[in-house]
Amino acid sequence: MTRTVDVAVDGADLARLYQERTPGSAPAYQRVKDLVTEQITSGRWREGDALPSESQFVESLGLSRMTVNRALRELSTQGMLRRVMGVGTFVASRKGSSALVEVHNIADEIRSRGHRHHARVLSLAEEEAGAEISARFGLGARRTVFRSRVVHYEDDVAVQLEDRYVNPDFAPGYLEQDFTRRTPFTFLCEVAPLGRGEHIVEAVLPSAEECAILDVAPSQPCLLIHRRTWSGGALISIARLLHPGSRYRLEGAFDTH
Repeated sequence: MTRTVDVAVDGADLARLYQERTPGSAPAYQRVKDLVTEQITSGRWREGDALPSESQFVESLGLSRMTVNRALRELSTQGMLRRVMGVGTFVASRKGSSALVEVHNIADEIRSRGHRHHARVLSLAEEEAGAEISARFGLGARRTVFRSRVVHYEDDVAVQLEDRYVNPDFAPGYLEQDFTRRTPFTFLCEVAPLGRGEHIVEAVLPSAEECAILDVAPSQPCLLIHRRTWSGGALISIARLLHPGSRYRLEGAFDTH
């Protein structure tokens, strides 16, 4: 589990660190962000450390609560801090990661890091398939597919927007599932065991809707994974998995032997 230690810094030290950022060189909230970022990147404030409270920042730095709140909120959105309602603000864990050459369940990945996974279902329905999706699945005259849109959270931070198309012939009961209790990936592995998968990864900027869903700025790059999975030679699902770049990374390894 992640360590939790109160950051050892008194008001005078906090004020000194803030004043070291040249007055007038940037807005006050940005100087607070720079202060916190420097302490984290230098290793003085470590993963799981509890930051001084907003009240301590306000009193020590002589700033408004709105200014301090904005700085901490933006750092939280960027994945550097983790804010827990009624408890405090903590240095976030390093980015979540996923194996580039394997297909895993995101809920298992999150739990393996000692964190809590939960999901929010945006939509789950049968809909008309476009020409491209229909052709990929080989649906022929039948042109409807199952589609689910689910947001996955690590603790209370959105780390993935999953937009998935599913071949109805291989996933009976898909629309009756509660994907807040288990993921679409888990259900599909039960009804159509995974045979092989394909990943295509690219860097993109999120749309306005995606910014709102993931709580990221329009300028924040995201990792987009296009995933296709097969079972017994049949294409089962086509998924678009969007991750905020500041909160997620992909890992891979290879052997030359």
